[in-house]
Amino acid sequence: MEIKRILFATDFSEGSSNALSYAVDIAKQYGAKLFFVHVIYDVAKTAGWYVPHVSIDEMYKDIEKSAKAELEKSFIEEMRGFKGIEHVVLKGTPYEEICRFAEDNKIDIIVLGTHGRKGIDRMIFGSTAEQVVRHAPCPVLSVRLPKHSK
Repeated sequence: MEIKRILFATDFSEGSSNALSYAVDIAKQYGAKLFFVHVIYDVAKTAGWYVPHVSIDEMYKDIEKSAKAELEKSFIEEMRGFKGIEHVVLKGTPYEEICRFAEDNKIDIIVLGTHGRKGIDRMIFGSTAEQVVRHAPCPVLSVRLPKHSK
């Protein structure tokens, strides 16, 4: 098995932070490039809402700028001394954009965290991880939060 390109999908949640060590360890073992990817959920597109074009463009520019800054500062300690990192902010439906990026960039494995939502939360928010597993063009490692903290 050869792994040269890893996509680490993050929403900056505890689940993502927990999955990071897996992505980093795999990247170090294989000497792979690591793509940190965050997807800004495009509410207007997915909900079919009309929002004046100028205002939504400005809003997404601000969100993208903030997300890029967060990507660059969030995992500094874990990534110290590690080379071969790229930070990417996308806009759209998270699972679609993650899968599209993986396809377009010939990603060998996707690593992401899961929230473990149940009931109404899962019904409302869905499961990005589940959709990525179903639609990804490559293997996916989904990492659950541990049941017990050490």
